[in-house]
Amino acid sequence: MTMNGWIQIIVFLGVIFLIAKPLGIFMARVFDREKTFLDPVLRPVERILYKLTGVNESEEMKWGEYCISMLIFSLVSMLVLYLIQRGQGLLPFNPQKLAGVAPDLAFNTAASFSTNTNWQSYTPETTMSYFTQMAGLAYHNFMSAAVGIALAIAFIRGVVRREKETIGNFWVDMTRATLWILLPMCFIFALALVSQGVVQNFRAYDTVKLLEPQHIQKTGADGKAVTQTVSEQVIAQGPVASQEAIKMLGTNGGGFFNANSAHPFENPTPFSNFLQMLAIFAIPAGLTYTLGIMTGAKLHGWAVWSAMAILFLAGVTVAYWAESQANPLLHGVDQHATLMQSGGNMEGKEVRFGIADSALFATVTTDASCGAINGVHDSFMPLGGMVPLVNIMLGEVVFGGVGSGLYGMLIFVVLTVFIAGLMVGRTPEYLGKKIEAYDVKMAMLSVLIFPLTVLVFTAISSAAPSFGTSATSNSGPHGLTEILYAYTSTVGNNGSAFAGLSANTHWYNVSLGISMIFGRFLVIVPMLAIAGNLAQKKAIPPSLGTFPVTTPLFTLLLVSVIVIVGALTFFPALSLGPILEHLLMNAGKAF
Repeated sequence: MTMNGWIQIIVFLGVIFLIAKPLGIFMARVFDREKTFLDPVLRPVERILYKLTGVNESEEMKWGEYCISMLIFSLVSMLVLYLIQRGQGLLPFNPQKLAGVAPDLAFNTAASFSTNTNWQSYTPETTMSYFTQMAGLAYHNFMSAAVGIALAIAFIRGVVRREKETIGNFWVDMTRATLWILLPMCFIFALALVSQGVVQNFRAYDTVKLLEPQHIQKTGADGKAVTQTVSEQVIAQGPVASQEAIKMLGTNGGGFFNANSAHPFENPTPFSNFLQMLAIFAIPAGLTYTLGIMTGAKLHGWAVWSAMAILFLAGVTVAYWAESQANPLLHGVDQHATLMQSGGNMEGKEVRFGIADSALFATVTTDASCGAINGVHDSFMPLGGMVPLVNIMLGEVVFGGVGSGLYGMLIFVVLTVFIAGLMVGRTPEYLGKKIEAYDVKMAMLSVLIFPLTVLVFTAISSAAPSFGTSATSNSGPHGLTEILYAYTSTVGNNGSAFAGLSANTHWYNVSLGISMIFGRFLVIVPMLAIAGNLAQKKAIPPSLGTFPVTTPLFTLLLVSVIVIVGALTFFPALSLGPILEHLLMNAGKAF
């Protein structure tokens, strides 16, 4: 751990703090239908879209209508992406002549991008055509992010409104999220990435001669070792910058290349690396201030932001410390190994980013539901690799995905207020609304769906050598962690992988696809039910028994509830995985 590394982490969080207020104000104005500087350009476009689609922008929806509209839109979008993948061999912008995607993989990918997960069981540059990347994957990057923002705003309206049955119009909210927020930000960000060297073209892949031919040993059909000489390399490229922008700003994470943000065409410089991390947290951080403005309790918005910041700092501290340690299994083996580990664990990391930026990126991308990576989590130290896993297990509410992070955090706020009410023996209240049995039941249903799905699928895969453990590259606790991480990532709609699991099999494609759908939509339905119920309630004045939600005490209690729920639920699995691996590693055992 170095002072330089800590300065980078502190500067990053400081910039996030500075942009939260102006971006939050802008988003509040957009969804409150107040005038913005983009209105002269975007309002005519918005009106045309409503005329073409038959949307009445003045008509609002009850929570059930809002939910059904979202589900239908997501289902149709998922089906369209599935069909694009299956027929990509017949579609344009396919200079590599890539064939259609297999049915199980097409289902997995369609579920992945429709749910803002962006899990990839394939190598993008050898599987997806330019058309599929742009019209299929990039489109879903925009739409799934817009849906998340719309849902967060709907929840805020539920808190704000008094004796109302409606929480907004899904089609209007999604349209405004796309036109006013995502598109303008992505346009600017894509240009910034191009300035750093991120590729943006439609060229066919180039084949180049290697300066030094490489000799690779493979096992032949007869079982004997065969030496193969490689003298050429294919350089993949394409419309990368445009997809990279929404990949980060929409907290999607699906890479244009298999190496994701470790690839020099996606993330060429330390400055582009910094910009990408800022993009991941920008909108989720801004939404906390939007919450404060729309509820009339700006300090509450900052209290929620502070809870997120505390959890973020705790995670990045552990990850940075763990990766700064020398691997005890290499230390002292020989002089070369000792020197290699003298600066910390550089295995699986890009030299141009180093340990600090790799630990920071891993923490940021799993605090949010982004899933982009600039290093291999599978190569992290056991405790360093546990941080991304725990971040997702906490519900990805540490800033979280665009929209999903905020409504996930507000579910924990409901539980926190309920617990605080029990402590003082009063009916819990949240910003002038009584939190009653129905609200708590829906909140607990939303919270419990996540661990139930993760642990059930992990248990099945871990107990099935034929289709579960056979896909892992390691045995013992590390192999368990690879399976646990896959289901945690997909149910949590993160999409990052531990990189040691060969997930492109029938079992994993189908089960992980189902996990993504459960993790996204089975959480949204009870969340919207809470929003609809809160909107119908009367406002009550604060009393001596009201627990203030604007104080450091509230922030501390909120953090405690989030940690306790995650720790109590997943601690046994973590004990058998990364914690056990850490203890065995220090005892001289590797997997």
